[in-house]
Amino acid sequence: MPKNKKRNTPHRGGSGGGGGGSGAAAAAAATAGGQHRNVQPFSDEDASIETMSHCSGYSDPSSFAEDGPEVLDEEGTQEDLEYKLKGLIDLTLDKSAKTRQAALEGIKNALASKMLYEFILERRMTLTDSIERCLKKGKSDEQRAAAALASVLCIQLGPGIESEEILKTLGPVLKKIVCDGTANIQARQTCATCFGVCCFIATDDITELYSTLECLENIFTKSYLKEKDTTNVICSTPHTVLHISSLLAWTLLLTICPINEVKKKLEMHFHKLPSLLSCDDVNMRIAAGESLALLFELARGLESDFFYEDMESLTQMLRALATDGNKHRAKVDKRKQRSIFRDILRAVEERDFPTETVKFGPERMYIDCWVKKHTYDTFKEILGSGMQYHLQSNEFLRNVFELGPPVMLDAATLKTMKISRFERHLYNSAAFKARTKARSKCRDKRADVGEFF
Repeated sequence: MPKNKKRNTPHRGGSGGGGGGSGAAAAAAATAGGQHRNVQPFSDEDASIETMSHCSGYSDPSSFAEDGPEVLDEEGTQEDLEYKLKGLIDLTLDKSAKTRQAALEGIKNALASKMLYEFILERRMTLTDSIERCLKKGKSDEQRAAAALASVLCIQLGPGIESEEILKTLGPVLKKIVCDGTANIQARQTCATCFGVCCFIATDDITELYSTLECLENIFTKSYLKEKDTTNVICSTPHTVLHISSLLAWTLLLTICPINEVKKKLEMHFHKLPSLLSCDDVNMRIAAGESLALLFELARGLESDFFYEDMESLTQMLRALATDGNKHRAKVDKRKQRSIFRDILRAVEERDFPTETVKFGPERMYIDCWVKKHTYDTFKEILGSGMQYHLQSNEFLRNVFELGPPVMLDAATLKTMKISRFERHLYNSAAFKARTKARSKCRDKRADVGEFF
């Protein structure tokens, strides 16, 4: 299409992030002309789904979802990123489910790797409407992508009216999916995590917090060992992954509950939660063990002389898991389990926590308690490799971990910290060669010793 026709194309979504193919063309025209005009957000009355389907040729969301943020960070500009994101927001209304899913994942990856507060603040209602539509009408993979995007969206916006509005809109939909026994298990699992994280960030209503806790509680308690069961072993089911996510989200919310509610929950679960340690799923055992360590930490924070009646039997179970040598279990699972349960046993018996250090940019963060570890692990699971960037730049996360205001770095410092993909490749290759050389020398020494004897 000639440039003069592009410039004259009327806006039907533009910067609002929800327009059709004409909106994408208008965005391109605005960029070409050097001007950015404010346009009303897209609504269902403005264009039909047929119009939206034409924008599928505007951008390839799958390629952006896989490596777009990294490429943009290294080669592009903020304007390039925002331009692509406008196209992806348009594609969340495409007729193709695969296109919508890829667009959701592309937006999520971009928000996980860069702070785009101002950009999404203007488009939060459009994004929220798209997420709600995909959660209600999409199938399992699309629902998972939508829920994951909702989590990152709230992390970007932080606590405040904007996130509260998102939770108010999406909360009932997420709760419905989590409690729907006919819904896909993986979709319910992602929605349970999203529901807990969004409530952790956005809720300012104590009754809403308690309602979310109860919803998650009703899910994971189904894994508790029944009184009539004499086997003392919990067999995993397809629902186990959902119960694990619900337990972890519930534990996260418990860390922000008032003291009276914490005491109430401790009394309800302290004697039932250890039964999950007998589950034949290693991830459930680990989730239960870490939740128990966190509960002990909260209880001792409330009462320094806290006494647990079944301490002897609990420590025996923890010690058995910390030294587990069952041959029917995978070596990787046993190694992972033993390492984690050694720390859990020390926390329960000796009130000790092995401090971990997290480095990001020129800063360091010390994880010195189970509450902090669980919170860090939760957000790391959502943000992935973008966690370090958000720890540097995201005021909400910095407040959560008490890091203070973001450290301002000059351009020269940032440039020296930044390593190109090619430089990373060279560095990794050199490190691999060095390790191989060291191992070869070690093997040679062993061969020499064998020959000597």
